[in-house]
Amino acid sequence: MKFGENALKRLHILTILAAALTFFAAPGAALAQDAESVDAVAEEVAAEVPAYEYYGPDMIKGQPVDGAINIQPQYSPIGQEGAWMHNGILMYTMFGISLLILGLLLFVMIRFNKRANPVPSKTSHNTLLEVIWTGIPIVILLVIAVPSIALISKQYASPPEDAVTIKVKGYQWYWGYEYPDHGVGEIISNMMPQDEARAAGFPAQLEVDNRLVVPVGVPIRLQIIGADVIHSFAVPSLWTKLDAVPGQINETTMQVDEPGIYYGQCSELCGARHGYMPIAVEAVPMERFEQWVAAQGGSMPGAEEAVAEEAVAEEAPVAEEAPVA
Repeated sequence: MKFGENALKRLHILTILAAALTFFAAPGAALAQDAESVDAVAEEVAAEVPAYEYYGPDMIKGQPVDGAINIQPQYSPIGQEGAWMHNGILMYTMFGISLLILGLLLFVMIRFNKRANPVPSKTSHNTLLEVIWTGIPIVILLVIAVPSIALISKQYASPPEDAVTIKVKGYQWYWGYEYPDHGVGEIISNMMPQDEARAAGFPAQLEVDNRLVVPVGVPIRLQIIGADVIHSFAVPSLWTKLDAVPGQINETTMQVDEPGIYYGQCSELCGARHGYMPIAVEAVPMERFEQWVAAQGGSMPGAEEAVAEEAVAEEAPVAEEAPVA
């Protein structure tokens, strides 16, 4: 009997110990299972989000070219107007004025030098000449002023309400880009090491590790500010240049007509590494832009609302038809 009682006591003790071990081990196992399930869900989500591949060097369109003497080819509506203004009006006007001044100087040198004109004229007033040299500059200025004022007005016009908002912040010495409409936090853009850029076929001191990705054919609202000193966000081939001032948000509109890579640089002396904070804009079709936003963990405006509306519509009970009398 004593042997049986002792065995029974031992069995009870073992049962209690086993229950205690199970109690303390269960949360750990549950947590491990939860962690595994979270990792599995994360892997599934990552698998569902397609990877985004950035453009290669074959898509470079806006960049400086050795030996060029004109402005860069323009790939934005306002840039094309500016190029037309420069090439179609200003260049011909400057060439005409320079040619006129050169002709007048040569005429005076030949006609009124001491040998050809030993007795100088004593004329001190000529009404016709004074009207001509006053009237012609006025006409020239009017010809230049009318399209110039229209161009300046378009450059500083407010972006439309449906424009894609991008916040640009200049640092010493790199750029930060934030997409508040898409839930994408600040992306830091530094200059790519020169050897690495050359090896990949990109221009040294212009290529970056993270480009400013924008959709093609859509107005972009750039809200530009400086984090420390005054910088200047400038992309010549997109006719975009605006100062980044600390404590002040400057706003401009940018639009890209064609997919490609467009380079710019900080255009305000901002410190020792001012020449090493380039800008690289990658313009892509809307489908690729949506893919890039998803890869950054963001979403397109209205996407979550649309999904919620579809879910509500699927869960809503179908109304039964009233019986026909």
